[in-house]
Amino acid sequence: MTDNTERRAPLGRRGLVRGALTGAVAVAAGLVSDTATSTAIRADGKGLRPRTPESALRELAAGNARWRTFHERNPDRTRAVRQTLVAGQHPFAVVLGCIDSRVPPELVFDQGLGDLLTVRSAGSVLDEAVLASITYGVHELGIPLVVVLGHQSCGAVTAAVQAAEDGELLPGHMQYLADQIHPALNRTLRGAARVDAAITANVRLVRSRLAAEPVLSAKVAAGVLAVVGARYELTSQRVHQIR
Repeated sequence: MTDNTERRAPLGRRGLVRGALTGAVAVAAGLVSDTATSTAIRADGKGLRPRTPESALRELAAGNARWRTFHERNPDRTRAVRQTLVAGQHPFAVVLGCIDSRVPPELVFDQGLGDLLTVRSAGSVLDEAVLASITYGVHELGIPLVVVLGHQSCGAVTAAVQAAEDGELLPGHMQYLADQIHPALNRTLRGAARVDAAITANVRLVRSRLAAEPVLSAKVAAGVLAVVGARYELTSQRVHQIR
């Protein structure tokens, strides 16, 4: 995952580069070296399933590279895989993403059945159900990587920015989204620049909140989990790290 923080505004249980993927292993503070043995076989029997934060991130990086260059493998979707998964699941990453129909994590990372535990909410906003779902994946399934995935032109962030600028409330439960995203808004920017900066800042905000969750922070401290922020660009189909 490359560090692409220019023109981004700062804030308060799988690097994705456009050309070379070697930078994917240096992701987030606390990301450990790939010393643990990857013993789980992928459901399709082709290779080992990632078992560490580093190896999980490398798998996502490779998958995004395939997606961007139209070389998808579409793994883990065969009849045999479906039968194997009846006995249980061993996903290697949790991806918290937006509900946007243009950014399905399994496609963006070229993964299949049983590979990702996907949690989606508008703007990748956290609530109790989202937090519990992510915690379940890490605590109960032993997933080593959590990725908070924002994306270019996020509608939820755009709505939150517009509501702030207009001084109006969004209809119904949508205001909850705006309230959660509001701390990510840069008050010195306006229009498209403000939206774009808020998308990145919101990823940082959500990632920080997740990393502070006791169950997750303990595993991060032990070196068995990484919580990473990332952003998907619709124009290039590239996922890059948000530090």
